[in-house]
Amino acid sequence: MSNNKVKYGLKNVHYAVATENGGTLTYAAPVPVPGGVSITLEPKGEKAEFYADDGLYHSVESNQGYEGSLEMALMPDAFRIAVLGDKLDGNGALFEDVNARPKPIALLFEFNGDVNATRHALYYVHVSRPALAGKTTAAAVEVGTETLNMVASPAPGTGFVKTKLEAGKTGYDTFFAGVYTFVPLTP
Repeated sequence: MSNNKVKYGLKNVHYAVATENGGTLTYAAPVPVPGGVSITLEPKGEKAEFYADDGLYHSVESNQGYEGSLEMALMPDAFRIAVLGDKLDGNGALFEDVNARPKPIALLFEFNGDVNATRHALYYVHVSRPALAGKTTAAAVEVGTETLNMVASPAPGTGFVKTKLEAGKTGYDTFFAGVYTFVPLTP
């Protein structure tokens, strides 16, 4: 249960490449991505309403995860290679390959709060290439950013979309060492 009244800030963005084998996901070690600016996630799913007896009789929503975006200062080349499938040549040039297929990832990040920081993990995220933009420098320098559009879906095998864990809880200090997994309650 959260003790926070507000949240603010974005930091400690990490990704972990996911591999699916037999309906189960395994993750590589999380890799930090410096330069987190903002993250926006909107619920994805449909609402179905059934009317009977002159009123709403039954309502159900499907949880298909989230759609949104992650704004970063710049996407590191290592991310582009590991996740987007870009290729580095012998001279250090980075090539975008039309045949590359982005790999699913877990996305980990942290928000500050008035009482405690909270760490989050999205378990099965598909990202798309960021747009390429730039503009001339005028009287003042305006720093540009890159934005990844993404879909966070229920993870195969578990159905989990995301988790959050506050400071002071077991697993918080090692949250970015590996992708956090569900720990069943003990009776």
